[in-house]
Formats: sequence, C-alpha cells, structure tokens
Amino acid sequence: MAFDTGMNTPNQSDAESTESSAFGPAEIEAKIPHRSPMRLLDEVVEMTNDTLHARKTFSSDDFFVQGHFPNHPIVPGVIQCECCLQAGAILLAEHTPEVGEFVPVATRMDSVKFKNMVHPGDTVDIHVTLKERLANAFFLTGKMLLNGKVTTRLEFACSITQPTPANSDAAS
Repeated sequence: MAFDTGMNTPNQSDAESTESSAFGPAEIEAKIPHRSPMRLLDEVVEMTNDTLHARKTFSSDDFFVQGHFPNHPIVPGVIQCECCLQAGAILLAEHTPEVGEFVPVATRMDSVKFKNMVHPGDTVDIHVTLKERLANAFFLTGKMLLNGKVTTRLEFACSITQPTPANSDAAS
C-alpha cells in the first residue's frame, strides 16, 4: 500500500466501499506489532475505511488485574485506552505501509473520560473512527462499551514512524 503524505480526510463513500469481514488474533497480529501479553484485542468485528469495531474479553489471568485490585479487580483505565489505541492502529494499517516498515505511535490523548468500570469476565466492544489525516498524523476518536454503555471515551492522535532496532547504538 502506498504511503500518502498529503492531506486526506475520510468521507462516507470511502467508508461504505471498503467494508471487511471479521477476523481474529492472527490477522490482528499481521496488521499491528503488538504481541501477547500486550495484544489487547481478541477480534475485529467490522472495519470500513474510517471505522473499526473490535471486541475484547478480559480475564482474571490478565497481568494488569493481578494487583489492580486484589479483592476487587478492575481493568485499569490506561488498558482501556490502549485497547482503543490498538484498534486505531489496525485501522491505520489500511492507510499506511506494511507492518514492520512503519509503526503507529500514540502522540496524544485528549478528553479522556471513564464512565463505568470493567471487570475480569467482561466482554467489551471497542469502536474507533478516523476523523482526519495530516501527512503522517492521524486524528481519531475511540470508545469502549460494556453491555451497550460507554465505559471509556477519548480522542487521540497517532503518527506513523519507522521503528528503530532495540539494540541500536545512538552514537553510531
């Protein structure tokens, strides 16, 4: 897929023309660099050019609920935000080069609101929408729903950057 560095604003006709069917963990990992235990999406339910609907079922075995809180575990808000960011990264994979050549990096989160708690055993629906693109910056909105009620809502931005090797020497 070509990497367009120009200004691009999604429109409704594009969204309708690129609808895709559901896919699971293997396809998710083909689109984004996240791996267990940090891949936080179980499936993509539906995707268009500028929207994505994903799903996640949280478990009492998830590392982030082990001590948050031991007698009353809840999914941390930062993890809920990360679910939206990962859903956004999958959506952006359709607008950028192949995984590994470039990676999505969160650059901003605004207007973050937590409305309801999420517990181990809960299955949530994650919805993201691409609002605008300026060069390699993407502006999105995200929300997480539990039983049709909003648990988390946020606006966020991502940029697409080339990854650097973990062992790179800055002095080279």
